[in-house]
Amino acid sequence: MSTNRKLLTEIDRTLKKVDEGVEVFDEIWDKVYSASTQAQKEKYELDLKKEIKKLQRLRDQIKTWAAGNEVKDKTKLFDARKLIERKMEQFKVCERETKTKAYSREGLAKASRLDPEEKKRLKQRDWLQEKMQEIQDQVEAQEADIEALTSKRGKKDVEAIQEAEEIIRRHNWHIEQLEMVTRALDNFAIEPEEVNDLKDEVEYYIESNMDPDFYHDDQLYEQLNVASKLGKSTVTVEVPEKKKKKEKEEKSSKSKDKDSKQENSKKSKKERKKAEKKKEEEARKTAHEQLLAQQQQRQLLIQQQKQAQKAKKE
Repeated sequence: MSTNRKLLTEIDRTLKKVDEGVEVFDEIWDKVYSASTQAQKEKYELDLKKEIKKLQRLRDQIKTWAAGNEVKDKTKLFDARKLIERKMEQFKVCERETKTKAYSREGLAKASRLDPEEKKRLKQRDWLQEKMQEIQDQVEAQEADIEALTSKRGKKDVEAIQEAEEIIRRHNWHIEQLEMVTRALDNFAIEPEEVNDLKDEVEYYIESNMDPDFYHDDQLYEQLNVASKLGKSTVTVEVPEKKKKKEKEEKSSKSKDKDSKQENSKKSKKERKKAEKKKEEEARKTAHEQLLAQQQQRQLLIQQQKQAQKAKKE
């Protein structure tokens, strides 16, 4: 009993340190963005980094307690951890902004040496890196939710855990595709302007992928064809409904092929070749028509979703 009381006292002390650390972090954050000189800004950035390191150490301790069975009510622990992680994201924003300072001599000198085409390529690369980081942040949030669900006593919410795992898998797929686009851009396999074709859809995914009526376009990146340009095959994320439909279609296709072979065996070699050639042409035509119809349907759905999102915001 005394051991448990001692643990609770230590937890309360740590949570108090978290509140104090967050308060200090916010004060320094304001100083960073209100600094009148570059020297002051850099000094406050160092102070901000020291403070986030302290909060991260407290977060590690909180994660240990949350994963154990000594504490029954872990709500305060989860809230404190999420608060620290929000501050970590704030710090990442500040860190990204100050890595290359456009107003510094070095930054200006570097920019002056770049030709317009290189500047475009660099700008698109920065955008890709930013979007990958935003999706990675969502991955970490889902991982935190899974950890919270699995650490609960009693019956686990298996459905919620599986849903979170599926979301992580989908996020990681998008990160992988954006990494391939980045490599294609770096290797001059695509032009900077081609990245613009992805921007609206990627932004829509990041902002709306948790909405109940969200439409996931799993062929979003095919328009750039970066997989073939880099000599790699691309993998499409399949939701369970699509997977079942695909298996059914494959089974039906196999059955049709079997019947077709039996019928063709009765024909002469010349007639069989002629029939097969005609069949291939019809299949290609049908597949092309279906692909066009699917693309039009996807574009229409995406447009409707965007209009709905815009209407909600208004």
